Amino acid sequence: MEANTRGTGRLPAAFLTPGSSSFIEFLADHSPELLPGRRTLPEGLTVEAPHGTTIVSAVFDGGVVLAGDRRATMGNVIAQRDIEKVFPADEYSAVGIAGTAGLAVEMVRLFQLELEHYEKIEGTVLSLEGKANRLTTMIRGNLGMAMQGLAVVPIFAGYDLDLGRGRIFTYDVTGGRSEERGFAAIGSGSLFARGSLKKLYREDLTGDEAATLVVQALYDAADDDSATGGPDIARQIFPIVSLITEDGLRRLSDDEVARIAVSITDRRLTHPNGPQAPLL
Repeated sequence: MEANTRGTGRLPAAFLTPGSSSFIEFLADHSPELLPGRRTLPEGLTVEAPHGTTIVSAVFDGGVVLAGDRRATMGNVIAQRDIEKVFPADEYSAVGIAGTAGLAVEMVRLFQLELEHYEKIEGTVLSLEGKANRLTTMIRGNLGMAMQGLAVVPIFAGYDLDLGRGRIFTYDVTGGRSEERGFAAIGSGSLFARGSLKKLYREDLTGDEAATLVVQALYDAADDDSATGGPDIARQIFPIVSLITEDGLRRLSDDEVARIAVSITDRRLTHPNGPQAPLL
């Protein structure tokens, strides 16, 4: 059928036949070579590719915030200073990526298409739990590439319309999924970011306070991890911060994040180690 339709402007029969609500399954059946995880590297080849670094997330009263620094590294070299690592998955969820940058961006785009395809086929939005499960399948499919050194480790956050609250999911390279309580961090600077979040996090945070919290955490990560980029006021490069509530996803503007970053930087002049949690 495909041979007969080439050059005629007609779609192959596979595109006109009702099938699975999963675009990834469709692609695996008809063009598996297009899936990121189906590619192989020549034996003995070492790939030096840019890597994304630190992503943080925190639940607040009414939603969840997801943020990422802007630095990509390649070995000990800064490969890019303004890479984007936080992307909307759909109206009520977002993905932050750490790991091999190019492969991670490709996986995010495929995930966005997967959710859009499901909505068009089923006529309804996939639940947040279902979205998290779909991402698990995608990461598991990339295990072969991860074993060759091209790992992708995302963090998935969204507003659960059924439960009426924000939720955070983290993954390992095998697709293992965990739901985090309160806050989470992934990437090379996650150890330092998590320490900052642990120190300052409260369950009753507002959206604005949560946004300040995650920028504080990224600042602390950049302070101790060379692969994480802090707010770059000279170049006007600031973290990407997205808030997700029952009203949907909103990415903070550069001006909004700049005000947070400048406020934090100014306060660090007198308190270099940042705000201290109160001793009870």
